[in-house]
Amino acid sequence: MFSFKLVARPLSATRRHFSTSLPSRLAAVAQKTTPEALSAAALHAGGPMRNDWSREEIQAIYDSPLMDLLYHGAKVHRENFNAREVQQCTLLSIKTGGCTEDCKYCPQSSRYKTDVKAQKILDSDEILYAAQRAKDAGSTRFCMGAAWRDLAGRKSNFNKILDHVKVIRSMGMEVCCTLGMLNEDQAKALKNAGLTAYNHNLDTSREFYPKIITTRTYDERLQTIDHAQKAGISVCSGGIIGLGEKEEDRVGLLYTLSTLTQHPESVPVNALLAVKGTPLEKQEPVSVFEMIRMIATARIIMPKSMVRLSAGRVRFSVPEQAMCFMAGANSIFTGDKLLTTPNNEFSDDKKMFDLLGLVPKPPNFEQGSDKKNVPVYQMPKCFNPRKTEATEEAQ
Repeated sequence: MFSFKLVARPLSATRRHFSTSLPSRLAAVAQKTTPEALSAAALHAGGPMRNDWSREEIQAIYDSPLMDLLYHGAKVHRENFNAREVQQCTLLSIKTGGCTEDCKYCPQSSRYKTDVKAQKILDSDEILYAAQRAKDAGSTRFCMGAAWRDLAGRKSNFNKILDHVKVIRSMGMEVCCTLGMLNEDQAKALKNAGLTAYNHNLDTSREFYPKIITTRTYDERLQTIDHAQKAGISVCSGGIIGLGEKEEDRVGLLYTLSTLTQHPESVPVNALLAVKGTPLEKQEPVSVFEMIRMIATARIIMPKSMVRLSAGRVRFSVPEQAMCFMAGANSIFTGDKLLTTPNNEFSDDKKMFDLLGLVPKPPNFEQGSDKKNVPVYQMPKCFNPRKTEATEEAQ
């Protein structure tokens, strides 16, 4: 018959190995949550509206651990927007091809041999019918794009476009145009006609820009944005990733946009769709995770801007697009074409909205000079102003 003896050991011996004391547990938690352990995305999310960002700050946000960046982009998004609302926009090419510019990504350039052929401007009835069809399908913004460098010598066509703006605005839609460079008078005329927004992308960073475009300078693009804003038109300006740029160029683009006097009302984030015949035809497509980094970073540093999931969306699955919406995107371009490149069909987007529980965002006519609450840009609370010679002498 076996016998068992219970050996009692001092409790203190056990405590040497398994301490459950409150001070020990608090110390462990504190060690994990000290400010030094926070990512740049966590540190800057929810801060004041700023247009004094440094490249280093934006780079640090962009480089945050992906899941942390995604979470804080989503958090900022929900603090400023209804996270279920996504605006549907339609972009129509009203004048296709024959452009004199040399943008290396664009099949509409007359310098490259692509399948896109130069066409005359569309008839008014065709444009207005497309706008009505877009509205019936759920779009609340209609954008007219023309493959022009500028509007010089196009007075007749410009006057037609002004008429189209008036009619489409009367349909109850936001109206946007992208017509190349604008001067001050043209910007004022568009505003008087009722234009909601003007699209003029910067495309990439100032440093990488000359490798993509040589026929228009970066400063000329910024000047058009300035003319539109001064005329009281809201600005839609973003860029393209996948052009062969480095990550610091993506940060450079966001830096320029976020340090404008006024943040753009909307920031399109495009993924290059490489087109045969263009100099960038062999570029590898970007991943959805690269898009998420751009979207979430843009959302954190420009919290009240619309972030538009734009060209290249057709390559991403519904789960991948869902992550983009989670990161802070709240607008898409819908319809079978985006200017001349393929895009998602209205019916496909409707299925996606139903699956994800998204709802169409209503039009917003309080933009530009029509905005009731003008954003106030503030310095961060930790900001210490530099001492000037005058203040040093006073001390």
